[in-house]
Amino acid sequence: MDDIPLASLSLTHVHYNPADRISYLCAWLALVPQGLCVVYATLIWSNREIEICLMFAGQMACEALNWCLKRLIKEERPREMHGKGYGMPSSHAQFVTFFSITLTFFLLFRHVPHPTETHTPLTFAQRFLLSILALISAAAVAASRIYLTYHTPKQVLVGCAAGAIFAIFWFAFTTYLRRSGLVEWGLETTISRLFRVRDLVVQEDLVDSGWARWEERRARRGLKNGFVVQGKKSK
Repeated sequence: MDDIPLASLSLTHVHYNPADRISYLCAWLALVPQGLCVVYATLIWSNREIEICLMFAGQMACEALNWCLKRLIKEERPREMHGKGYGMPSSHAQFVTFFSITLTFFLLFRHVPHPTETHTPLTFAQRFLLSILALISAAAVAASRIYLTYHTPKQVLVGCAAGAIFAIFWFAFTTYLRRSGLVEWGLETTISRLFRVRDLVVQEDLVDSGWARWEERRARRGLKNGFVVQGKKSK
């Protein structure tokens, strides 16, 4: 057993030039897909929103497509690359492109938040700026794969194209599921009720979830302790 060489967990193993600050930044950008998976898992567990579940399902399907394309095309990575596996198309580029475009479609075409007594949702212009930021961030991650020599420009561009095409397909598919009533039907199934899956984020901001109930609790607690909501003691 002592003679067996140790292996490297390539999931977070990134090669970069320690003397190059841009290379160091690119190494951090390489961890964005893993970070987004943590965000997905956290939001699904804490909010149980069907829209987020559908988006994550599409993200995983996009990853499966990338896995198939790499083994179908079988194009090697650049010679400078020390890693393993095929390089066409770039999985990082495909991942972040799908995420950013799907998020953009949601924010601009599906998300219609209504204002409440305690919260004013983002305007369309603000959601548009957020979408631009998401697309720029995805472009930065894709470009980092070229800078670190993990992929050729062609491999990154094909990855972006595959992610964009699949994002359009997935948004159209989920739109069909909603308009056909299949999402509403699925929410009424026993397993959805068991896990408390809901569909509020289309018309409600995530940051507003439960806030009205919290404000009511604060008001009741303040009155009980002899304080008004603003924190001033009542006479």
